[in-house]
Amino acid sequence: MKNYIISGLIALAVSLGVVFWAPGLFGTDETIKIEHIDGMPVKGAVLTVNGDNEIVPLDFTKVSQDVMEAVVHIKSTQTAKMAQSQQQYRQLPDPFKDFFGDRGGDFFFGPQGQKPGQGAPDRVGTGSGVIINSGGYIVTNNHVVADASDIEVALHDNRTFKATVIGTDPTTDLALLQIQAKDLPALPLVNSDDVKIGEWVLAVGNPFNLNSTVTAGIVSAKSRSINILQDQYAVESFIQTDAAINPGNSGGALVNLQGGLIGINTAIASPTGAYAGYGFAVPANIVSKVVEDLLKYGTVQRGFLGIRIRGVEGNLAKEKELSVNTGVYVEEVGEKSAAAAAGVKVGDVIVAVNELKVQTPAELQELIARNRPGDDVKLSLIRGKKDLELTVQLKGQEGETKIVAAERNELFNELGASFENISKDQAAALNITGGVKVSKLYAGKISRQTSMREGFIITKVDGQIIRNVEELIKALENKNGGVLVEGVYEGSPEVFYYGFGLS
Repeated sequence: MKNYIISGLIALAVSLGVVFWAPGLFGTDETIKIEHIDGMPVKGAVLTVNGDNEIVPLDFTKVSQDVMEAVVHIKSTQTAKMAQSQQQYRQLPDPFKDFFGDRGGDFFFGPQGQKPGQGAPDRVGTGSGVIINSGGYIVTNNHVVADASDIEVALHDNRTFKATVIGTDPTTDLALLQIQAKDLPALPLVNSDDVKIGEWVLAVGNPFNLNSTVTAGIVSAKSRSINILQDQYAVESFIQTDAAINPGNSGGALVNLQGGLIGINTAIASPTGAYAGYGFAVPANIVSKVVEDLLKYGTVQRGFLGIRIRGVEGNLAKEKELSVNTGVYVEEVGEKSAAAAAGVKVGDVIVAVNELKVQTPAELQELIARNRPGDDVKLSLIRGKKDLELTVQLKGQEGETKIVAAERNELFNELGASFENISKDQAAALNITGGVKVSKLYAGKISRQTSMREGFIITKVDGQIIRNVEELIKALENKNGGVLVEGVYEGSPEVFYYGFGLS
């Protein structure tokens, strides 16, 4: 035992000597510090299941880079004279008022600045847009460009262009612009009917002027109506997402993980005006229909059933003794409507359109809005306990079954206006032989260079009498230089003159 104790003391002495004296033996007084870690660092990966039921890594980097190239930043300017002459085209209910601002549609207009020598400031704000064609066609929200006198588009590579408004559709809050550029990156539109609740999506835009911002989330609902579009014929069937969307995202892209455009971001539900959990996008199928109509006809061609509806729910089903708890209940049928002509009756429950299931009024509105006057749609409905199928030929807003195209060409795009002939009764009331009414003003030469207001009736161009749109086109199409137009406003005895330049 004595030997063991002596051996232990010797070992302890040697150890202490190494700790206190070894640094000096190696020619340095530095203390050597050795750090330990519990494990090797690893890169985590989130997995998901693709369409083939294969487990793959969830990675947003590639699709984000591709999509950002096709999302643009839009600066919209509304001159003081335009702001004074234009009326608010809609009032938005809470909680969306903060998001869109006091001007109704133009949420994005921020702090105003006054230029020297002006009595009132111009209003300038920003939004987003999506390139859908390599030739420079861009989709955005109507409220982003409404009443604007000048629109500037900045690409992801920082190039800037002036934009022309090809057309707008307040009923879906969409607008189509064009810039003079070629070989641009563009996003393909996908079939939004195939979008599933719970699938991953990305929102890309320019919130708070933070260019090329990407956020991720899932589709949290479809065919959502939030009563934000106050147009009489508004179509609301939004895709709802929890991807963060803020002021400035309006007009931007909502895409799937393959980079396909599934919707145009339009609104948020928020008590503060900033992201609070939910955003809403116009589905790609509606976008596709609106764009096609604006390019082909100059205005959106929309078919109507001519009925007043409400969604079926438990209490209604009990009250009306319905055999179903979902679908769309017909409360009223217009006397000369398309639905009446096809035999639709009050009390019918519509459950499908062209064999696509319908559970809510928003779904029915969307499916009907994809069609034009004269198109036939097949309605599946329940009348009492019977299942019926009716074929309805849709009618237009005025009861027509034919396409009514707007007069729209490159000259009018440059001017930034839509025109229509006035009726014989209007001409007689104004004591003129005819004229052309400015039905809509967009960003263009007229709004930038004159104080002309919508509703102005052109009666002369450079002294030449104008009786219809065809004569207006002939008078302007070969002009180079200054143009003087003369005309009147309904309800005013004065004659007004406006001058602008053409090249």
